[in-house]
Amino acid sequence: MIGYLSQNFPLIHAFAPRTDSPLRLVAPSRHHTQTRPSKPSDPNRIKNGVGKTLVRNRMTKSAPKLSDFLKPDEIQAHKGSLDCPISGLVMDSRRVVPGSVFFALPGRRSDGVQFIDEAISRGAVAIVAQKLPGLVPSKLTYVQVADPRVVLARVAQRYYGHPDRALSAIGVTGTNGKTTVTHLVKHLLDTPKQRVGLIGTIHYDLGARTVPSFRTTPESLDVYGMLAQMRDAGCAQVAMEVSSHGIDQHRVLGLGFEVGVFSNLTRDHLDYHDGLEDYFKVKARFFTGELGTAPKIAVINTDDAYGQRLTAMLPETVRLVTYGENPDAMIRAEAVELGFKTTRLRLVWPEGTCEVTSPLIGRYNVSNLLAAAAVAWSTGLDLRKCLARLASFKGVPGRMEQVEAGQAYSVLVDYAHTDDALRNALGMLRAITPGRLMVVFGCGGQRDRAKRPLMTAAVQEFADFAFATADNPRGEALTQIFKDMEAGVSDAARITWIDDRRRAISLALDACKAGDCLLVAGKGHESYQEFADTVIPFDDRKTVRELIAIKALKHGGAA
Repeated sequence: MIGYLSQNFPLIHAFAPRTDSPLRLVAPSRHHTQTRPSKPSDPNRIKNGVGKTLVRNRMTKSAPKLSDFLKPDEIQAHKGSLDCPISGLVMDSRRVVPGSVFFALPGRRSDGVQFIDEAISRGAVAIVAQKLPGLVPSKLTYVQVADPRVVLARVAQRYYGHPDRALSAIGVTGTNGKTTVTHLVKHLLDTPKQRVGLIGTIHYDLGARTVPSFRTTPESLDVYGMLAQMRDAGCAQVAMEVSSHGIDQHRVLGLGFEVGVFSNLTRDHLDYHDGLEDYFKVKARFFTGELGTAPKIAVINTDDAYGQRLTAMLPETVRLVTYGENPDAMIRAEAVELGFKTTRLRLVWPEGTCEVTSPLIGRYNVSNLLAAAAVAWSTGLDLRKCLARLASFKGVPGRMEQVEAGQAYSVLVDYAHTDDALRNALGMLRAITPGRLMVVFGCGGQRDRAKRPLMTAAVQEFADFAFATADNPRGEALTQIFKDMEAGVSDAARITWIDDRRRAISLALDACKAGDCLLVAGKGHESYQEFADTVIPFDDRKTVRELIAIKALKHGGAA
């Protein structure tokens, strides 16, 4: 759990501002997360003349109890009192403060049970886990549940007062396009009167502040904590990336989505999922109600074969809105003109048409734009007014981001890290590049090895020359990664292998001439590089600018 979301009751009370009034004003639609909801007969609760509720401040009398948030049918067995006062919910033992409830979550690489002793030593008063130990220390409550992740999601939702009920949530899932679609949705829907929060790969916009992202779809405890902050900051909506890991690990369990978007499905994360079909079935759970609730509206890309399959799997209660370039799509693009700086198209929807100039380049960004437009239309907004805001969209960091530092050739940085994403990106650039097309790319360590030769094959198909290098090797030897990649080589004369990523980018820049285009692929917005036992600062965009400036100095100002 990230520190800025942790709610510590004793600390909140200790630093709370003093007031002479024994009363505080609480909106009737929100339960305060630090106290149990009052019953109608509660003498501390009285109605005022405008239908709001005045509640006596009981923070000085009692902390919330574990029993306030756990339901009897979720408990298989327990030792110790369920009425123990608690200060917050924690799933990372390093974040435990006195009074915390520690959820020991099972994991692929480690199990939370291993950290129970540390959590207790740091002051945890309750443990929630899959197994009940034979001996439990005095004054400690131990709760056995069938699935700690499921229970954590339910408890977090209650602890933060069901913040999803106060927000219209828009969830976007699919292999490619999630980040761009969520950023577009936020840009098109966000107004001074209707603020839109964001949870995704690059950052979390919580309404009152924006913080760096540490995971595309955070754990449920963090998700509901973030939604609570958005609600309290006055947000009306949230655009959220929903990853397959997030679906499979119950991170959005029970969250009531207004809209669910399916962008596409291509090979990715098969180090986690048991094949492409299993990957699709996990994605489909987001729309079928297997997460406790189905979205009210399903916005689905029917240009994608898996999207077409998904339309037949929706419950009758879900309203279907389709998008794509096919003539049967409800929201579709016609007369598409692709350029190096902009994309032009005619956007068609049931009530009308509109000529659109988009600052996003590439055919896949036509699909991303259609997805965002479909969200706007399906939620009842004026699509023409929303599309008028498109001209001010500055793009998404690390997504086909152009780096201009006075050079005579084009350089773009993109997050493409699958064979399909590389094929789409390079195919688009191939069609609009007057000179040669170069690419710097690599494959991440300790991830799906089978996609490595496919990525190399995609690069060989479209690029004139490629510089294969390190991406995020993590704990895997680069020699093994290169060996896997080499299986996709069809022309060894058009690819070179360079261990150091900065060196590879430097050599690629040296090779570029006027009219050429260089794509630096794989890391996009990332500002770091992961190795076995360390993480170092590394930003492709910053590296490109630095190297171009150095080369310009060496050549008398000409890059």
